[in-house]
Amino acid sequence: MVASDAFWAEPGPVRVVPSEPGGLLDVLSVAAVVLDTGGRITLWSPQAQELFGWSAEEALGSYAVKLLVADEYVDLVLELFAKVMAGGGTWAGVFPVRHKDGSTRLVEFRNMRLQDEGGGVYALGIACDEAVLRGVERDLALSVPLVAQSPLGLAVLDTDLRYVLVNPMLVRINGLPAEEHLGRTPHEALPFLDTDVIEASMRQVLDTGVPLLDQYGVGRTPADPDREHAWSGSYYRLEDPRGRVIGVALVVVDVTDSHRAAREAAEARRRLDLIARASVTVGTTLDLGRTARELADLVVADLADLASVDILDSVLEGGATAPPGPGAGQALFMALAVAAAYETDVVRAADQVGARTTYSAERLVTHCVSTGHPVLVRRATRPDLGRIARDDASAELLAQEGAHSYLAVPLTARGQVLGALGLLRTRNPLPFDHDDVTLAGELATRAAIAIDNARWYQHAADTALTLQRHLLPHPPPRTAGLQIAYRYQPAAAAGGIGGDWFDAILQPEDRTALVVGDVMGHGVHAAATMGQLRTATRTLADLGLDPAQVLRHLDHITTELDGTMATCVYATWDPRRSRCRVALAGHPPPIVIRSGRAPELLDLPVGVPLGTGGLGDSDFETTALDLFPGDRLVLYTDGLVETRGDSLDDRLDLLLSLLTDPGLSPEATCDRLLASLRHRDAADDVALVIAHVRPHTSIDEASASARQASPGGGAAR
Repeated sequence: MVASDAFWAEPGPVRVVPSEPGGLLDVLSVAAVVLDTGGRITLWSPQAQELFGWSAEEALGSYAVKLLVADEYVDLVLELFAKVMAGGGTWAGVFPVRHKDGSTRLVEFRNMRLQDEGGGVYALGIACDEAVLRGVERDLALSVPLVAQSPLGLAVLDTDLRYVLVNPMLVRINGLPAEEHLGRTPHEALPFLDTDVIEASMRQVLDTGVPLLDQYGVGRTPADPDREHAWSGSYYRLEDPRGRVIGVALVVVDVTDSHRAAREAAEARRRLDLIARASVTVGTTLDLGRTARELADLVVADLADLASVDILDSVLEGGATAPPGPGAGQALFMALAVAAAYETDVVRAADQVGARTTYSAERLVTHCVSTGHPVLVRRATRPDLGRIARDDASAELLAQEGAHSYLAVPLTARGQVLGALGLLRTRNPLPFDHDDVTLAGELATRAAIAIDNARWYQHAADTALTLQRHLLPHPPPRTAGLQIAYRYQPAAAAGGIGGDWFDAILQPEDRTALVVGDVMGHGVHAAATMGQLRTATRTLADLGLDPAQVLRHLDHITTELDGTMATCVYATWDPRRSRCRVALAGHPPPIVIRSGRAPELLDLPVGVPLGTGGLGDSDFETTALDLFPGDRLVLYTDGLVETRGDSLDDRLDLLLSLLTDPGLSPEATCDRLLASLRHRDAADDVALVIAHVRPHTSIDEASASARQASPGGGAAR
């Protein structure tokens, strides 16, 4: 234990200052007694009266040996007295002394010879109660090793916050010799710590007298500069026996191990929370781009400052093409997502979403996908950034932003490398470590499954859409007495391709059959079923059957298609009789718009959906209605009017209100209906047909007229 003497000295210039009661001498109550050469008491202090019980009047002039010494010790005392008076130096020891009350007390003595200016000699005895003295000595004997051998760091600072005492443990904790503490403030001695907070806490304790306990601090010391340490410090004010503030005491405990354990536990909880959030937030849809964005958004801030998700272009084609092997050469990527933890231009250093870029074998992302293993660059140098960014300008941008650590992990699903998740740290000062590699790999694996599902689902959706468009009619047929416009629009979500279809079929004697149907379900299966029903409908239409008969045949066919169900509206138009015949199979009712009148829903027998097996000839009924030039018939599937959260009646009313403008052409009316009724996130596809009645001309005449007119729209969109 090392202490500074300055702490115990009275500060300021030398001056006479009266001492207040309570000092060490007061505690010891040291008595003074002076004897002449004959052993008579010549001086007697008040402390002597307190110690021995005799007043000065009673003691002065008396022989000390008779007053204070028991008979059995008289010879010994006289011998010792003679030695002292003969110039034998001093005598110190513990001696039993007789008290005035008759009791005997052990007293600690220091006896010495005195000489006055005339050559006279005297004996001075200084004495105190032995029990009191031993108690003080015991306290000192305990306090010194208690401080020196304490496993806690202990220090005392004066009122100017300068070290005046440090124990060996604090020397080890701070990594500085004791001499480099003493006389200095914490700011001067320990600049590597947050001394502003430390000194502010000490001043608060000095001012208020209220201790501060368990003040937590983290830092690095000269003794161990490469490792972070943690301490718990407590401060309390020191006062002397008279209540004067003399400084502040500091107790420091090294809690590095518990701090590290707590931090590791917190980090483990954070990683588990991140993985748990990944299971909820990544792969919420079967949209490839959205899944990649969910992954990138998840990892920024918690794991990285910048994240990118890139997929091999060969994977997007839907095949199982293996990535290039180690050293095999370049790889073609498409960027799916880029995200940053803060607003920054550094995102420009990554490939823009949707861009396709070819990277050489030297690029780190290429190495990642070619080997199928993570690539970790703990401390990225300028050449490393050149192998990370897409070009030199981007590498310079990363360097300016402070990019210092890089990690790439492969996106592997079902044994196939799909692409890579790239991570960069710029503001986060810590480099990526092996725990980060494990966490990023876990997140990438989970996301890769979702990405793989999304890309296969997207591939299936594209296949279904291609099949759907191939099966639907393209240019509208030239019909006698009808101008036909129609649209098909798939659902917004990937895989939203369904079984909605429409058709316009020429029949003998200038008649036309109009069909709109909806196979329940989505995807390739629904599209294929739709193709079968459309083919069957065209075949039945050639037979010239009544609409209800056609639906009965379709019901039998649908029943044999593995439990498939569908709705359908089938109508025939005879321009020579201006007669339309309609039958429904569980389908939304058509709308008729007559010249000069408001649009109205036809009140028709609904019938049962196709595929229910039918209960008899009454399952489907045909209704006849007359249509004249200028009238319109609107056929549609439920995807046009059914939405979540809106009542069907309200949607049908809206549909009718949108059909009140007779000046719009059928084509423009189709566009208006889709723009007004379809939401961007529509969950169902829709088929729409509008037939406008014109004055009757034969099909040949209609075709000739069409050849003279400019080409129009009307193809499926």
